[in-house]
Amino acid sequence: MTNQRCKGARDSLPEDMERFRHIEDAFRRSCRSWGYREVRTPTLEYLHLFTAAGTLTPNMLSKVYSFLDWDGWSGERVVLRPDGTIPIARLYIENLAQEDIVRLFYVTNVFAFEETGKENRERWQCGVELLGNAKPASDVELISLAVDILRSLDITGVEIKLSHTGMLKALLKELKLSPTEEARLLIQILDGNWQVLTQRRAGNSDANRLLSLIFDLKGKSSGFLENLKALPQISRGLRSELDSFAEVTNLLDVLDQDYQIDITSTRGFEYYTGPCFQLSVKGDKIGSGGRYDNLVPLIGGKSTPACGFALYIDPLMNLVQPKAYQKTAERILVRGEIATPDVMKASLQLAQSLRESGYVTELDFSGRQPNSRWVVTIREKPPRFVVVDQAQNQKRETSAMGNVINIIGGSA
Repeated sequence: MTNQRCKGARDSLPEDMERFRHIEDAFRRSCRSWGYREVRTPTLEYLHLFTAAGTLTPNMLSKVYSFLDWDGWSGERVVLRPDGTIPIARLYIENLAQEDIVRLFYVTNVFAFEETGKENRERWQCGVELLGNAKPASDVELISLAVDILRSLDITGVEIKLSHTGMLKALLKELKLSPTEEARLLIQILDGNWQVLTQRRAGNSDANRLLSLIFDLKGKSSGFLENLKALPQISRGLRSELDSFAEVTNLLDVLDQDYQIDITSTRGFEYYTGPCFQLSVKGDKIGSGGRYDNLVPLIGGKSTPACGFALYIDPLMNLVQPKAYQKTAERILVRGEIATPDVMKASLQLAQSLRESGYVTELDFSGRQPNSRWVVTIREKPPRFVVVDQAQNQKRETSAMGNVINIIGGSA
């Protein structure tokens, strides 16, 4: 029988892990420098965390990996986490709710069933959550942090699209739908089907005109948001959401941050309540985030404003340039001419000294063909150390271990 990976799963080879760790390290450095603290949540969570309060759309719930966690004859259904933010909200409620403002970050995998098995069912992401701050400055802080992380990775051409879930929900109110119809449309829109809203326009010419204005809103148009608020057909609820949106865009303008307003870029989880943003490079989505002020109370905590974002590691790995993650340290092979105790001891001591000096050092007693630039052979008799620079086709001998490091350092 031929061994095969599970559908939708993949192996990460050494080159993949180099890219992964480079992204992860850059992410951690930036988050720590901005005052965020690292946390980690379990891979398994109770299903009710994602269903009881309607925190995931039905489409998302249909892709959840769930099973019964047996306890005798009874048990509770658990899931492989389909989302990174909801477990962080639970962690906050159980451990950190006494703190005023909490800044957290994490690197985690999330799971979603994909029917064909051609797409990844396990996806890695770098996440950031800011809990306890309702000010628009916190939304702007997260966008700025995401940009800072991507800049540290030398990723260019990043496009930021802004939307506002609260504004979307207020727009639905303008259509005067029944609660059932409104909920049905919202679910389809959050799953990315905006056509249902454009097809639903009817009856109310003011509402239709307003929808056309907002759907046509593209580009950097914070001034247009201010103008929209002056329209007579704008309801109080929609004007409040426009105020929230305009505060964020005005701050981004002050920071000279490029962005595009695109209401139709909103999709995903039902728990978003305010400004949302999507990050992409050449049309490929590399991250997203937004405000979710209702999530913590929905799953049993006190009223807590919050916002966050996630960067998607899989597409980022395709954007990291080789020069950004390749090791600059020389690779050295230390080999024994013969595997006597004395030669093995000297080999181990030399290898340790080289590692402490910053070199990647491998040991070899098999006589294999070396693929490193530097090869150091240790003999039983003087001169004990033979240093070969394969790139320059040079060989030097010495009887002092300290000279080996000097030879390599002086020629590298």
